[in-house]
Amino acid sequence: MTTTYVPRLKQDYDSKFKAAMIEKFGYKNVMQVPKLVKICLNQGVGAAVSDKKIVDQALLEMTAICGQKAVPTKSKKDISNFKLRKNIPIGARVTLRGVKMYEFLDRLISVSLPRVRDFAGLNEKGFDGRGNYTMGITEQIIFPEIVIEKVSRINGMDITFVTTAATDEECLSLLKEFGLPFKNQNK
Repeated sequence: MTTTYVPRLKQDYDSKFKAAMIEKFGYKNVMQVPKLVKICLNQGVGAAVSDKKIVDQALLEMTAICGQKAVPTKSKKDISNFKLRKNIPIGARVTLRGVKMYEFLDRLISVSLPRVRDFAGLNEKGFDGRGNYTMGITEQIIFPEIVIEKVSRINGMDITFVTTAATDEECLSLLKEFGLPFKNQNK
């Protein structure tokens, strides 16, 4: 008999979070409960126009952080003021689903976010109105996979949590259940 690996957060979602969401929002069916679909990481590297090695370094760092190969993002049009030409690599991105998504989320919550200097919680203004949340990170060195001695420049990144939630309130509740530390704002 072989057992398949199920991440800790996935087990908690199935056993605890679904019941809590049904109780809070009064869903009639278990399939109505919002779930996390994917996590998208995006890193724009503006200085890549002058130095191509910066994009290669960003790809290596993003691959190390996620455990999945990062792909370069390319410019869509020419902009002469930025010395930018069409189809030049200017960043890196990764889309995580399934086991890797839950493992990344677990590491983000328990290891990386506590390493942010002067961290007071995530801002609740990152919702898009359709049940998705985007947060920004100013330094990639908060991830333990990054060796600080090998970092040539500090770059930030955007992390987007895509859910099946219909409203921002449902998405906020789901992400709080997963353990994302939001600021305590009294409205």
